[in-house]
Amino acid sequence: MANSRTRNKFSAERYGSLIALGILVLVSAVLSPHFLQPQNILNILRQISYTGIIALGMTFVIIAGGIDLSVGSLAAFAGAIGVLTMNALGAAGKPEWVGVLAAVLVALAAGSLGGVLNGLMVTKGRIAPFIVTLGTMAIFRSLSLYLGDAGEFTSTNTLYSQIGSASIAFVPVPVWIMAAFAAFFSLLLGRTRYGRYVRAVGSNQRVALYSAINVDKVRLLTYVVIGLTVGVTAVLISMRFNAVGTSTLGVNYELDAIAAVIIGGTAMAGGSGTIWGTVVGAIILGVINNMLNMVGVSPYLQGTVKGLVIIGAVLIQRRKA
Repeated sequence: MANSRTRNKFSAERYGSLIALGILVLVSAVLSPHFLQPQNILNILRQISYTGIIALGMTFVIIAGGIDLSVGSLAAFAGAIGVLTMNALGAAGKPEWVGVLAAVLVALAAGSLGGVLNGLMVTKGRIAPFIVTLGTMAIFRSLSLYLGDAGEFTSTNTLYSQIGSASIAFVPVPVWIMAAFAAFFSLLLGRTRYGRYVRAVGSNQRVALYSAINVDKVRLLTYVVIGLTVGVTAVLISMRFNAVGTSTLGVNYELDAIAAVIIGGTAMAGGSGTIWGTVVGAIILGVINNMLNMVGVSPYLQGTVKGLVIIGAVLIQRRKA
Protein backbone atom coordinates (compact mmCIF):
# COMPACT_ATOMS: atom_id res chain seq x y z
CA MET A 1 0.00 0.00 0.00
CA ALA A 2 2.79 2.37 0.95
CA ASN A 3 4.71 1.46 -2.21
CA SER A 4 1.60 2.21 -4.30
CA ARG A 5 1.24 5.66 -2.71
CA THR A 6 4.93 6.35 -3.27
CA ARG A 7 4.68 5.41 -6.95
CA ASN A 8 1.60 7.60 -7.39
CA LYS A 9 3.33 10.54 -5.74
CA PHE A 10 6.42 10.01 -7.88
CA SER A 11 4.33 9.91 -11.05
CA ALA A 12 2.41 13.06 -10.10
CA GLU A 13 5.63 14.97 -9.44
CA ARG A 14 7.33 13.71 -12.58
CA TYR A 15 4.46 14.07 -15.01
CA GLY A 16 2.49 16.87 -13.33
CA SER A 17 3.51 19.53 -15.86
CA LEU A 18 2.76 17.18 -18.75
CA ILE A 19 -0.70 16.46 -17.33
CA ALA A 20 -1.29 20.20 -16.90
CA LEU A 21 -0.30 20.76 -20.53
CA GLY A 22 -2.75 18.10 -21.69
CA ILE A 23 -5.58 19.72 -19.73
CA LEU A 24 -4.70 23.16 -21.13
CA VAL A 25 -4.71 21.83 -24.69
CA LEU A 26 -8.15 20.26 -24.19
CA VAL A 27 -9.58 23.43 -22.67
CA SER A 28 -8.08 25.59 -25.44
CA ALA A 29 -9.47 23.28 -28.13
CA VAL A 30 -12.93 23.59 -26.59
CA LEU A 31 -12.72 27.38 -26.27
CA SER A 32 -11.53 27.91 -29.84
CA PRO A 33 -11.95 25.68 -32.91
CA HIS A 34 -8.85 27.31 -34.41
CA PHE A 35 -6.49 26.24 -31.62
CA LEU A 36 -5.56 22.82 -33.03
CA GLN A 37 -4.93 24.08 -36.55
CA PRO A 38 -1.36 23.23 -37.60
CA GLN A 39 -0.45 26.84 -38.34
CA ASN A 40 -1.55 27.94 -34.87
CA ILE A 41 0.47 25.17 -33.22
CA LEU A 42 3.54 26.14 -35.24
CA ASN A 43 3.03 29.78 -34.27
CA ILE A 44 2.94 28.82 -30.59
CA LEU A 45 6.15 26.80 -30.95
CA ARG A 46 7.88 29.64 -32.79
CA GLN A 47 6.85 32.18 -30.16
CA ILE A 48 8.04 30.08 -27.23
CA SER A 49 11.29 29.02 -28.90
CA TYR A 50 13.03 32.36 -28.27
CA THR A 51 12.49 32.47 -24.51
CA GLY A 52 12.45 28.66 -24.41
CA ILE A 53 16.09 28.49 -25.50
CA ILE A 54 17.03 30.91 -22.71
CA ALA A 55 14.95 28.85 -20.26
CA LEU A 56 17.07 25.81 -21.10
CA GLY A 57 20.15 27.70 -19.91
CA MET A 58 18.23 29.08 -16.92
CA THR A 59 17.54 25.49 -15.86
CA PHE A 60 21.25 24.94 -15.17
CA VAL A 61 21.52 28.19 -13.23
CA ILE A 62 18.49 27.52 -11.02
CA ILE A 63 19.39 23.87 -10.37
CA ALA A 64 22.82 25.09 -9.20
CA GLY A 65 21.11 27.45 -6.77
CA GLY A 66 21.39 30.67 -8.75
CA ILE A 67 19.21 33.07 -10.74
CA ASP A 68 19.75 35.36 -13.74
CA LEU A 69 17.62 38.49 -14.19
CA SER A 70 19.82 40.00 -16.90
CA VAL A 71 18.91 37.70 -19.81
CA GLY A 72 16.52 40.08 -21.55
CA SER A 73 18.86 43.05 -21.41
CA LEU A 74 21.81 40.89 -22.45
CA ALA A 75 19.82 39.63 -25.45
CA ALA A 76 19.22 43.21 -26.59
CA PHE A 77 22.90 44.08 -26.14
CA ALA A 78 24.20 40.96 -27.91
CA GLY A 79 21.74 41.39 -30.77
CA ALA A 80 22.67 45.06 -31.19
CA ILE A 81 26.40 44.30 -31.29
CA GLY A 82 25.79 41.53 -33.82
CA VAL A 83 23.72 43.68 -36.19
CA LEU A 84 26.18 46.57 -35.90
CA THR A 85 29.03 44.26 -36.87
CA MET A 86 27.11 42.84 -39.82
CA ASN A 87 26.13 46.27 -41.14
CA ALA A 88 29.72 47.49 -40.84
CA LEU A 89 30.98 44.55 -42.88
CA GLY A 90 28.24 45.15 -45.44
CA ALA A 91 29.26 48.79 -45.77
CA ALA A 92 32.84 47.62 -46.32
CA GLY A 93 31.70 45.54 -49.31
CA LYS A 94 32.00 42.10 -47.71
CA PRO A 95 29.73 39.26 -48.97
CA GLU A 96 26.43 38.90 -47.15
CA TRP A 97 27.25 35.44 -45.81
CA VAL A 98 30.39 36.84 -44.18
CA GLY A 99 28.27 39.48 -42.43
CA VAL A 100 25.76 36.87 -41.23
CA LEU A 101 28.51 34.62 -39.89
CA ALA A 102 30.17 37.56 -38.13
CA ALA A 103 26.87 38.68 -36.59
CA VAL A 104 26.20 35.18 -35.24
CA LEU A 105 29.69 34.77 -33.79
CA VAL A 106 29.75 38.25 -32.24
CA ALA A 107 26.30 37.83 -30.66
CA LEU A 108 27.24 34.40 -29.25
CA ALA A 109 30.51 35.81 -27.91
CA ALA A 110 28.76 38.82 -26.36
CA GLY A 111 26.17 36.59 -24.68
CA SER A 112 28.81 34.19 -23.38
CA LEU A 113 31.01 37.01 -22.07
CA GLY A 114 28.00 38.51 -20.33
CA GLY A 115 27.48 35.15 -18.68
CA VAL A 116 31.15 35.02 -17.66
CA LEU A 117 30.83 38.48 -16.11
CA ASN A 118 27.81 37.44 -14.07
CA GLY A 119 29.44 34.17 -13.08
CA LEU A 120 32.68 35.78 -11.93
CA MET A 121 30.90 38.31 -9.76
CA VAL A 122 28.84 35.52 -8.19
CA THR A 123 31.73 33.10 -7.64
CA LYS A 124 34.77 35.33 -7.12
CA GLY A 125 33.04 38.46 -5.91
CA ARG A 126 30.79 36.46 -3.55
CA ILE A 127 27.82 38.66 -4.42
CA ALA A 128 24.31 37.22 -4.34
CA PRO A 129 23.16 36.17 -7.85
CA PHE A 130 19.98 38.23 -7.51
CA ILE A 131 21.96 41.42 -6.83
CA VAL A 132 24.58 40.73 -9.52
CA THR A 133 22.12 40.04 -12.31
CA LEU A 134 19.82 42.87 -11.21
CA GLY A 135 22.78 45.19 -11.66
CA THR A 136 23.90 43.77 -15.01
CA MET A 137 20.29 43.87 -16.22
CA ALA A 138 20.45 47.65 -15.87
CA ILE A 139 23.96 47.83 -17.34
CA PHE A 140 23.27 45.80 -20.49
CA ARG A 141 20.00 47.62 -21.19
CA SER A 142 21.64 50.98 -20.65
CA LEU A 143 24.50 50.15 -23.03
CA SER A 144 22.01 48.99 -25.68
CA LEU A 145 20.00 52.19 -25.37
CA TYR A 146 23.16 54.27 -25.58
CA LEU A 147 24.42 52.51 -28.69
CA GLY A 148 21.08 52.85 -30.46
CA ASP A 149 20.08 56.22 -28.98
CA ALA A 150 17.01 54.41 -27.62
CA GLY A 151 16.05 53.44 -31.17
CA GLU A 152 16.62 50.29 -33.16
CA PHE A 153 19.32 48.78 -35.35
CA THR A 154 17.97 47.60 -38.69
CA SER A 155 19.85 44.99 -40.69
CA THR A 156 20.95 45.93 -44.20
CA ASN A 157 21.66 42.27 -45.01
CA THR A 158 18.84 40.55 -46.95
CA LEU A 159 20.23 37.08 -46.25
CA TYR A 160 19.88 37.68 -42.52
CA SER A 161 16.11 38.11 -42.63
CA GLN A 162 15.69 35.23 -45.07
CA ILE A 163 17.30 32.85 -42.58
CA GLY A 164 15.11 34.23 -39.80
CA SER A 165 11.89 33.41 -41.64
CA ALA A 166 13.04 30.03 -42.97
CA SER A 167 11.42 26.68 -42.16
CA ILE A 168 12.58 23.06 -42.42
CA ALA A 169 9.83 20.52 -43.17
CA PHE A 170 7.26 23.26 -42.45
CA VAL A 171 8.69 23.77 -38.95
CA PRO A 172 10.36 27.16 -38.22
CA VAL A 173 14.13 27.05 -37.80
CA PRO A 174 14.05 28.42 -34.19
CA VAL A 175 11.90 25.46 -33.14
CA TRP A 176 14.44 22.99 -34.54
CA ILE A 177 17.24 24.85 -32.78
CA MET A 178 15.38 24.75 -29.45
CA ALA A 179 14.79 21.01 -29.88
CA ALA A 180 18.48 20.44 -30.65
CA PHE A 181 19.59 22.41 -27.58
CA ALA A 182 17.06 20.58 -25.42
CA ALA A 183 18.36 17.19 -26.55
CA PHE A 184 22.00 18.18 -25.98
CA PHE A 185 21.40 19.85 -22.62
CA SER A 186 19.31 16.90 -21.46
CA LEU A 187 22.27 14.63 -22.06
CA LEU A 188 24.64 17.14 -20.45
CA LEU A 189 22.51 17.46 -17.33
CA GLY A 190 21.44 13.84 -16.98
CA ARG A 191 24.33 11.77 -18.31
CA THR A 192 27.56 13.63 -17.54
CA ARG A 193 29.71 14.32 -14.50
CA TYR A 194 29.11 18.04 -14.92
CA GLY A 195 25.34 17.52 -14.71
CA ARG A 196 25.75 15.56 -11.48
CA TYR A 197 27.97 18.31 -10.09
CA VAL A 198 25.35 20.96 -10.94
CA ARG A 199 22.73 19.03 -8.96
CA ALA A 200 25.14 18.45 -6.08
CA VAL A 201 26.04 22.14 -5.83
CA GLY A 202 22.38 23.14 -5.87
CA SER A 203 21.42 20.51 -3.28
CA ASN A 204 24.10 21.38 -0.74
CA GLN A 205 27.03 23.58 -1.65
CA ARG A 206 28.96 22.78 1.52
CA VAL A 207 28.69 19.01 1.02
CA ALA A 208 29.68 19.43 -2.64
CA LEU A 209 32.76 21.37 -1.55
CA TYR A 210 33.72 18.64 0.91
CA SER A 211 33.29 16.11 -1.93
CA ALA A 212 36.14 17.81 -3.83
CA ILE A 213 33.81 19.45 -6.35
CA ASN A 214 35.05 22.77 -7.70
CA VAL A 215 31.88 24.65 -6.77
CA ASP A 216 32.96 28.00 -8.25
CA LYS A 217 33.82 26.42 -11.59
CA VAL A 218 30.53 24.56 -11.76
CA ARG A 219 28.48 27.67 -10.98
CA LEU A 220 30.53 29.83 -13.36
CA LEU A 221 29.89 27.40 -16.21
CA THR A 222 26.13 27.55 -15.59
CA TYR A 223 26.26 31.30 -16.28
CA VAL A 224 28.33 30.69 -19.39
CA VAL A 225 25.69 28.23 -20.58
CA ILE A 226 22.86 30.70 -20.08
CA GLY A 227 24.92 33.46 -21.71
CA LEU A 228 25.38 31.26 -24.77
CA THR A 229 21.64 30.57 -24.99
CA VAL A 230 20.95 34.30 -24.68
CA GLY A 231 23.30 34.91 -27.63
CA VAL A 232 21.46 32.28 -29.69
CA THR A 233 18.11 33.90 -28.93
CA ALA A 234 19.49 37.35 -29.75
CA VAL A 235 20.50 36.09 -33.20
CA LEU A 236 17.19 34.33 -33.86
CA ILE A 237 14.95 37.20 -32.75
CA SER A 238 16.95 39.81 -34.66
CA MET A 239 16.80 37.59 -37.75
CA ARG A 240 13.05 37.24 -37.33
CA PHE A 241 12.40 40.99 -37.22
CA ASN A 242 15.49 42.00 -39.22
CA ALA A 243 16.16 44.54 -36.48
CA VAL A 244 17.01 44.98 -32.81
CA GLY A 245 14.84 47.34 -30.78
CA THR A 246 17.11 48.45 -27.96
CA SER A 247 14.18 49.40 -25.71
CA THR A 248 11.90 46.47 -26.56
CA LEU A 249 13.93 43.37 -27.38
CA GLY A 250 14.17 41.01 -24.43
CA VAL A 251 11.65 42.80 -22.21
CA ASN A 252 10.26 40.30 -19.66
CA TYR A 253 12.37 37.46 -21.09
CA GLU A 254 13.67 36.76 -17.60
CA LEU A 255 10.10 36.36 -16.34
CA ASP A 256 9.18 33.95 -19.14
CA ALA A 257 12.37 31.93 -18.74
CA ILE A 258 12.10 31.58 -14.97
CA ALA A 259 8.40 30.76 -15.24
CA ALA A 260 9.08 27.99 -17.78
CA VAL A 261 11.75 26.46 -15.54
CA ILE A 262 9.62 26.53 -12.38
CA ILE A 263 6.45 25.32 -14.11
CA GLY A 264 8.52 22.50 -15.59
CA GLY A 265 9.25 21.16 -12.11
CA THR A 266 12.70 22.55 -11.33
CA ALA A 267 13.00 23.36 -7.64
CA MET A 268 13.44 27.09 -7.05
CA ALA A 269 15.75 26.22 -4.15
CA GLY A 270 17.98 24.24 -6.54
CA GLY A 271 19.20 20.67 -6.62
CA SER A 272 16.65 19.09 -8.96
CA GLY A 273 15.03 19.64 -12.33
CA THR A 274 14.94 18.42 -15.92
CA ILE A 275 15.47 19.98 -19.33
CA TRP A 276 12.38 18.39 -20.88
CA GLY A 277 10.33 19.63 -17.95
CA THR A 278 11.45 23.14 -18.87
CA VAL A 279 10.40 22.55 -22.49
CA VAL A 280 6.94 21.50 -21.29
CA GLY A 281 6.83 24.56 -19.03
CA ALA A 282 7.64 26.86 -21.96
CA ILE A 283 4.91 25.24 -24.06
CA ILE A 284 2.42 25.64 -21.20
CA LEU A 285 3.15 29.39 -21.12
CA GLY A 286 2.77 29.57 -24.90
CA VAL A 287 -0.58 27.77 -24.79
CA ILE A 288 -1.82 30.06 -21.99
CA ASN A 289 -0.86 33.20 -23.96
CA ASN A 290 -2.45 31.82 -27.12
CA MET A 291 -5.63 30.86 -25.30
CA LEU A 292 -5.92 34.29 -23.68
CA ASN A 293 -5.51 35.96 -27.08
CA MET A 294 -8.13 33.74 -28.68
CA VAL A 295 -10.76 34.43 -26.03
CA GLY A 296 -10.11 38.16 -26.23
CA VAL A 297 -8.35 38.75 -22.90
CA SER A 298 -6.26 41.93 -22.90
CA PRO A 299 -2.56 41.25 -23.56
CA TYR A 300 -1.78 43.55 -20.64
CA LEU A 301 -3.22 40.92 -18.29
CA GLN A 302 -0.93 38.15 -19.52
CA GLY A 303 1.77 39.26 -17.10
CA THR A 304 -0.72 38.83 -14.26
CA VAL A 305 -1.42 35.27 -15.35
CA LYS A 306 2.31 34.46 -15.59
CA GLY A 307 2.93 35.90 -12.15
CA LEU A 308 0.11 33.87 -10.63
CA VAL A 309 1.37 30.73 -12.35
CA ILE A 310 4.90 31.25 -10.95
CA ILE A 311 3.58 31.84 -7.43
CA GLY A 312 1.34 28.79 -7.69
CA ALA A 313 4.19 26.58 -8.91
CA VAL A 314 6.44 27.69 -6.04
CA LEU A 315 3.65 27.10 -3.50
CA ILE A 316 3.16 23.57 -4.86
CA GLN A 317 6.90 22.93 -4.50
CA ARG A 318 6.83 24.09 -0.87
CA ARG A 319 3.92 21.78 -0.09
CA LYS A 320 5.80 18.85 -1.62
CA ALA A 321 8.83 19.67 0.50
